[in-house]
Amino acid sequence: MRMVMTGNYASAYGAKLARAEVIAAYPITPQTSIVEKLAEFVATGELKAKFIPVESEHSAMAACIAAQTAGARTYTATSSHGLTLMHEVLMWASGARLPIVMTNVSRAMAPPWSVWVDHMDSIAQRDTGWLQFFCQSNQEVLDTIIMAYKICESTGVMLPAMIIEDAFILSHTSEPVDVPEQELVDSFLPSYSPDLKIEVGKACGFGSLVKPDQYMEFRYKAMLAMKEAHDRILRVEQEFKHVFGREHGGLLERYRCEDADTVLVTAGSVAATAKDVVDALRANGKRVGLARIRAFRPFPHDEIRSLASKLEGIAVLDRSYTFGAAGAMFTEVKASVYSCQKRPVMKNYIAGLGGRDITPKILERIFEDIQVIAKRGAEDEVEWVDVAGLPRRWR
Repeated sequence: MRMVMTGNYASAYGAKLARAEVIAAYPITPQTSIVEKLAEFVATGELKAKFIPVESEHSAMAACIAAQTAGARTYTATSSHGLTLMHEVLMWASGARLPIVMTNVSRAMAPPWSVWVDHMDSIAQRDTGWLQFFCQSNQEVLDTIIMAYKICESTGVMLPAMIIEDAFILSHTSEPVDVPEQELVDSFLPSYSPDLKIEVGKACGFGSLVKPDQYMEFRYKAMLAMKEAHDRILRVEQEFKHVFGREHGGLLERYRCEDADTVLVTAGSVAATAKDVVDALRANGKRVGLARIRAFRPFPHDEIRSLASKLEGIAVLDRSYTFGAAGAMFTEVKASVYSCQKRPVMKNYIAGLGGRDITPKILERIFEDIQVIAKRGAEDEVEWVDVAGLPRRWR
């Protein structure tokens, strides 16, 4: 059935349809309504699950780790400072190869205090070994949660996944969402039955100490699992399309890129606005396109290389800044295309931090800027967009 719902409710329905068996959570703005809805599902008997209210986000992830190690399918949700408080146990979850699924409502980090969208919290966890999916719509949030369980529970992957929705833009904005029938989801997603789990009377070691002659092999196998996740994502999305009639672009959604000269690369909800801008510029004869990074981990290196080889210019819009050479997404994109024989001119645009609007006018100006730079053939690598005290050309 089609229902009008927020991105947060889409997350809750996704976890319910996936038949999460243990939900552990701690409230934080703007995530709270996800776990409130799940608590309601459990209380009314709509979802047969154990709901564990805990004293912190660190404890929420620790509880999910314990339940997952015992063989239960688990889910949690968090945001911003809650996610960073989990950092230690995020590492534990991936190192223990536990396919936990979590929604992160991506929100700026303080100080100064902010509750609005910013990708810094999610980007700061990019090296924890979690798959990361940046969603564009509420429908994609629900669908990706269901797909994430099937991707992560594959014996060749067995890694956790983070479903990322933009704070307030998705979390608290309502739009029509197709909520599939439970029987259809059950036909797509089998019950969770791991090969290894805590069982009474069966002696096993979990998270034990290893010496230097063994540790690297564990990390190497996790790296291979992340590589396997790349292909698994593509296969599962095709299965999902066959069953439900929807797809969301694999790891890198390409919009009107077939004959484009310049392309904007970005992630999250701003991609929906960017598609409208692409359409408007196309109507005026501009050969532009959009490439939306849907999976930041595993990163779509091959897809970026294939696209870049046909382009004159790439603009990368980052909704975070990592205090290195440039934004994290720009750094990954540039590293991917470095080995290409034909490399397009590239520029990084830092925009939308702390929930600042990224308007169609700003996106138009970014497209205009990268087109000029591509013709000139010179790179001006990083520019902060719409910052007080800087030139007002982005307004």
